[in-house]
Amino acid sequence: MIENTQTLKLHDIKDIVEIPDNSFLFLVLISIFGFILLIILIVFVTRMIKRKKPNKRKEYLSNLKNIDFSNSKKTAYEISKYSRLLAKTPREIKLANELIEELDKYKYKKEVDKIDKNIKAKLSTFMESLDV
Repeated sequence: MIENTQTLKLHDIKDIVEIPDNSFLFLVLISIFGFILLIILIVFVTRMIKRKKPNKRKEYLSNLKNIDFSNSKKTAYEISKYSRLLAKTPREIKLANELIEELDKYKYKKEVDKIDKNIKAKLSTFMESLDV
C-alpha cells in the first residue's frame, strides 16, 4: 500500500510552472528610452538658448541711461540716435521729436555750451514714457 501511494499523483496539486522574467529587458528598454529623451531635451534647450536674441531696445535704453553729459555735442548726437530708435508709439515719437529739436542747437556748431536742465528734464520724461 505504501508503494501504491507513492506512485499515485495527487490530482489537486499542479506541477511548478516557470514564469518568464522580462524585468531586465524592461529595465534596459526604459533606460534607453530615458536616455533618448534626455538627449532630445538637452538639444532642445541648447537650441532655444542659441536662438534667444538680445533685446535691442533694452540695450538702447541702457545706453541712454548711461550717457555722459560732459561732451555736449556727442551727447546730443547719442540722445538723438537712441531716442529715434526707441520711439514706437505716437506719444513716444512726439516726445522724441521735441527732444531732438531742442538738441539741434548743440549739434551743428563748433563750440557748444553745456546741455541745460530743460533738455535733461525732457530726456527723463521721454525715458519714463518708454515701455521696455
